[in-house]
Amino acid sequence: MKRNFFVPYTSRGLSNISPPPPWHYAGDFLVIDFWARPDAVAALLPSELQADVKAEGHAQGYFIDWQFTGEHDELLNPARYQYREFFILVDALFDGRPIAYCPYIFVDNDAALARGWAQGFPKRLGSVFQTRTFNTKGPAAVKLAPGSRFGASASTDGQRIAKGIVTLEKPVTDPAAMSSRPTVNMRHFPRLAAGQWERPAVHELVESVMDNFTVADAWMGKGELTLPECENEEISDLAPVRCGNGYRMGVSYSVTDLKTLADHSVK
Repeated sequence: MKRNFFVPYTSRGLSNISPPPPWHYAGDFLVIDFWARPDAVAALLPSELQADVKAEGHAQGYFIDWQFTGEHDELLNPARYQYREFFILVDALFDGRPIAYCPYIFVDNDAALARGWAQGFPKRLGSVFQTRTFNTKGPAAVKLAPGSRFGASASTDGQRIAKGIVTLEKPVTDPAAMSSRPTVNMRHFPRLAAGQWERPAVHELVESVMDNFTVADAWMGKGELTLPECENEEISDLAPVRCGNGYRMGVSYSVTDLKTLADHSVK
């Protein structure tokens, strides 16, 4: 029997926008290291976080082709539980500890949008695409091999906000060496009642908890990323000063928990 976790609340819970945890994810990642202006990174950090001066504006752009399931074979309903995503993580510090903070994230699926908001990811709707690889042979089946190129793009409200290319050079021999900083987000839900707009119902700094995080078929090479200027968008403030490595890999993990670092919610 399913149960209600998100809205809409119904008698059987089947109409919930997404099922309750545990949440299981598997996806193809394109990741691009880049460096933005340090002042642009610092301007996006909530007051609980500090700029990581040593990182010199380092950030990463992620393009992901996801498949999701809960406990009821949701993966057999791909129209509802497959989705694509683009986001940026910037290097920062929390009480002197290196972390990564997510200021921007775009997704093409409402179920993923809801799960993201529950985790503190500031998700918005967008359109995201990336080059895929297949087991069959042929010019359209890009292989995991030196010289192969994988492209990706993201747009929102009819405007291109990101474009990336990763050119593979060699396999990653030790995926453990790719371990990234823990991801920290701001969970924020405002109040609409008059006079309460500045007193959010939820305002928590949280750290993502990912169980059984696994990396497979990881390759590295040259990364290229552009963040063009768009009307009424600020993501281009993080336009790369320079780019570094690019990565292509498969990733899977599960989510059943969330760690609260600071709670400023108004009780």
